Amino acid sequence: MNLPRITELDHIVLNVSDIDRSLTFYTHVLGLQPERLEEFKAGKVGFPSVRINSGTIIDLFPTPASNAARQEGGKSNGNLNHFCLVVGQEDFSGIVDYLNSNGVTIREGPVARWGARGRATSVYFLDPDGNEIEIRCY
Repeated sequence: MNLPRITELDHIVLNVSDIDRSLTFYTHVLGLQPERLEEFKAGKVGFPSVRINSGTIIDLFPTPASNAARQEGGKSNGNLNHFCLVVGQEDFSGIVDYLNSNGVTIREGPVARWGARGRATSVYFLDPDGNEIEIRCY
């Protein structure tokens, strides 16, 4: 068998200590749409998700707060280093001010970084559970 050709990101799973807080962050601050929220609230599924696009979601997996160890600076010590979301230039131009106005502290950036499609400009910040997020514009 040849090496598989990975073509896109399907989903990531984040351990979160407070589902409502995480849903608010991902839906209100980042503008993602909730998925399976009613089923989760009804106890029919174990976790809700938020949709990035038609083929990519983030699952929000409930974890006791005691499992959410953090390192200095607030970043989670979990098994995820960070994940990267792409926005267009029109959305990136005011991203720092937008995030700051929503109480989100920029950890790094804007900085030039290498990514899946070459060089881009990125900013890094944490979600409420200390998961690092990179938003970039090519």
